Amino acid sequence: MSEYLTTSEVADLLRIKERKVYDLASSGELPCNKAIGKLLFPRNQIEAWLARHAEHVVEPLTARPAVFLGSHDPLLEWALRESRSGLAMLFDGSSDGIARFKNREGIAAGLHIHDHKSESWNTHAVQQHCAQNSVVMVEWALRSRGLIVSPNLHDTISGMKDMLDVRFVPRQPEAGAQVLFTQLLNQNNLDIEQLNLVDIARSETDIAEAISSGNADVGFGLESVAASYNLKFVPIIEERFDLLIDRKHYFEEPLQRLWQFCLSDRFNQHVASIAGYNTRNLGKVRFNSPTQSR
Repeated sequence: MSEYLTTSEVADLLRIKERKVYDLASSGELPCNKAIGKLLFPRNQIEAWLARHAEHVVEPLTARPAVFLGSHDPLLEWALRESRSGLAMLFDGSSDGIARFKNREGIAAGLHIHDHKSESWNTHAVQQHCAQNSVVMVEWALRSRGLIVSPNLHDTISGMKDMLDVRFVPRQPEAGAQVLFTQLLNQNNLDIEQLNLVDIARSETDIAEAISSGNADVGFGLESVAASYNLKFVPIIEERFDLLIDRKHYFEEPLQRLWQFCLSDRFNQHVASIAGYNTRNLGKVRFNSPTQSR
């Protein structure tokens, strides 16, 4: 995530036209630097400016606890710990995260919900369930997802059609991965009821644990997790993992610690060392609610 925003990124964040961004910058109201004929806006100063100019809102009766909800992402879990954000984590699936976020049980939620009609990620679900909240959704990473395979079946599994005669470890129904896997089965004229299912894995790493221990043959998981357990990986799809954030809490210390850590060499070196992650658009606004109501 860059320390500087472009004119287009500032326009997306503030929900205004680029022409208005130029006008605010030229008048000196928006903080900016000029380099090689381009306007660059310091991210931290723009966030502070937005916080100062936010409309007054009435605080709800119940405050959001400092909890990060939603889907389990190994990189996010690591960054929340290593940044010393102070945020607790309750990762139990994307749908669970949206429901708890809507119920004000946390300040943010990690999502990877695929809408097969629009072939898009997360925006449809957020518009459907959280558009009336004061929220912003930013990209975290693109992730490579596919089949994690037991060494015993190294030469047997090459795609979705090879799933019928193996022990498959599913995720909980609320998990975005399980929703996506069901969609992919349907595209291959298969049904989840045709599979030999073992006990549910409630996190990405639980999938690899089940396969490594011999309790399952195949799971639908992340390339990064397969690589960390030295398991075969068959790539199926690249998914987008986003962070749905309460707008007020975006500017408060716990999440600001996370953002600052994401600018560090340590974070970038860690990303480079793991398989199947692309964070080139980390922090890019993917949805911005049109209302300030709470």
